[in-house]
Amino acid sequence: MPVEIDRRPLWLLLLVKGTRLLLLLSLALLFWFIVAIDPPQGLSPAGKNAIAIFIVCLSLWITNLIPLAVTSILAIIMVPLFGVLTEKETYSLFGNEAVFFILGAFILAGAVMRSGLGSRVATMIMKRFGGSSTGLARSIFLLAAVLSFFISEHAVAAMLFPMVLEIAKALKLRPGKSNYGKLLFISLAWGCIIGGVATFLGGARVPLAVGILRETSDKSIDFLDYSLAVLPVVVIMLTVGYFVLARLFPVDIEGIEEAQEVLLKKLQGMGKVSYNEYAVGIIMGLTFLAWFFLGRALGLALIALASVVTLFVFKLVRWRDIEEYVNWGIILMYGGAIILGSALDKSGAARWMADMTIQNWAETPLMVVALFSLATLILTEGMSNAAVIAVLMPVGIGMSGSFGMDPVIVTLAIAIPAGLAFALPMSTPANAIAVSSNYVNVKDMARAGIIMSITSWIVFNLVARFYWPIIGLKF
Repeated sequence: MPVEIDRRPLWLLLLVKGTRLLLLLSLALLFWFIVAIDPPQGLSPAGKNAIAIFIVCLSLWITNLIPLAVTSILAIIMVPLFGVLTEKETYSLFGNEAVFFILGAFILAGAVMRSGLGSRVATMIMKRFGGSSTGLARSIFLLAAVLSFFISEHAVAAMLFPMVLEIAKALKLRPGKSNYGKLLFISLAWGCIIGGVATFLGGARVPLAVGILRETSDKSIDFLDYSLAVLPVVVIMLTVGYFVLARLFPVDIEGIEEAQEVLLKKLQGMGKVSYNEYAVGIIMGLTFLAWFFLGRALGLALIALASVVTLFVFKLVRWRDIEEYVNWGIILMYGGAIILGSALDKSGAARWMADMTIQNWAETPLMVVALFSLATLILTEGMSNAAVIAVLMPVGIGMSGSFGMDPVIVTLAIAIPAGLAFALPMSTPANAIAVSSNYVNVKDMARAGIIMSITSWIVFNLVARFYWPIIGLKF
């Protein structure tokens, strides 16, 4: 094996190798400094320690110096260690209903993927409605959105990506050059993003926000009420997204016969619908109806876990097959985020932070919603949406108390925009998957995504101002 000699100066090598350690050491010193000083007026010692832990976790979530899930574990350690909450309170928060709902949703989505039902439905719809170049792009866009109502948007993007890639290759589209190639992959990403905010199932950020809301107040949001509140945003953004895509990426091919052949071969290869596909489809349908109509009475987590047990009772899935679809790191991360949010609230730190920051710029409840939705949209482009929820929810709930607002309003103002990240590949796996195809570059995504991000903020605030009071969400 040839030996490569690194000829960079020694000081530069030490700097490169030691940067991570230096950053961690600096963060530790900052933490100890905050813990050691006297708390400012209006803030308890426990609240000061909670803010110190919050700053450490926020820095680690942004820089990703250690994995996101490990940062949450660190929060679980530090909260009782520095007297913010007791050990019993801390560990009991990890058993929040939101955590078990997320776990159940992961397993149910895994069952749909494993059975082949998801791929069959996707292929059939694209074959049926993708008879023209514009029809195929539209079917991918709407299909990704609708599937993301029922399955995590990340899973939908991962499931549809190979199919769209195969279509692009069959059509001999040039990576990075073909407008139609860009249209197909951005349609996939945007469909997942917009559809992913429509229900609790599109991503775990909404159950996380609701979990923090439940732990820090006596309020909650059920499955049907959330979907009713976000419905106009989803419908308008799907419409706007379709016209933006058509305008920015006009079709530059004549026919798609090769794509139709690819879809036909895939359908023929799948054969007849299996017993597993029928059974999993029925259970998912009943589960979805139960979430809509019985979620408030029975609880979302209970319904999800009951459906999971049913899958295993009828031997529709095996645990070793389903494990790959359960992201245990996400479970740990969300559990830690709920603990951190509760620590900030119960120690009084959240209210103090709200008084010191956003309250200086907000004069009315409508401005509070506008500021939090804007801050969420900006932050979610550059960091995990779960981290954004963990950062803003405690402050938002503290702010709602100062203005006499229903904390449900502020929760929606954070949870919904946290899923509307269009501009950068690091903001959501759907965007990253689209860019990884090489048919879309970061410049293409940012150019189109900025338009969608600005539009989504305007649409969201108009819906909050004029539609929410109609359905009983009053400022």
